[in-house]
Amino acid sequence: MGNIEVITTGENLGGMVLNLEKKIERLTLLLRLDGELDMHTASMVRQAIDIEIEKRGIRTVILNLQDVRFVDSSGLGVIIGRYKKLLPMGGNLKITNVPPHIYKIMELSGLPKIINFYVDEAHAYEEGRGA
Repeated sequence: MGNIEVITTGENLGGMVLNLEKKIERLTLLLRLDGELDMHTASMVRQAIDIEIEKRGIRTVILNLQDVRFVDSSGLGVIIGRYKKLLPMGGNLKITNVPPHIYKIMELSGLPKIINFYVDEAHAYEEGRGA
């Protein structure tokens, strides 16, 4: 299987913390986010994904949002930006385990019309294997 790395933003001015767990398997990057995806933490998520795309040739990014408590427009921007970055490479962005209150925000922004949402990580991985 892949390696697992946990990154923590630590405390910032607003006291927001985002823990990010990275797991890489072949050309798939799984990110489990825990905390708030907002203007204080969005750049860390952007960098974590972009580094792996450039360094390892990642083509599929799976975002597990199960433990995300808040998303603002900066967080949505990071998700849309990574989707747009992967698309011309033949890549794919998938979102799993979205809490209902976060899904409502994403639905209002139109994300489910362009990005595939999955019940859990297993379903996101299965679709990529042609099952």
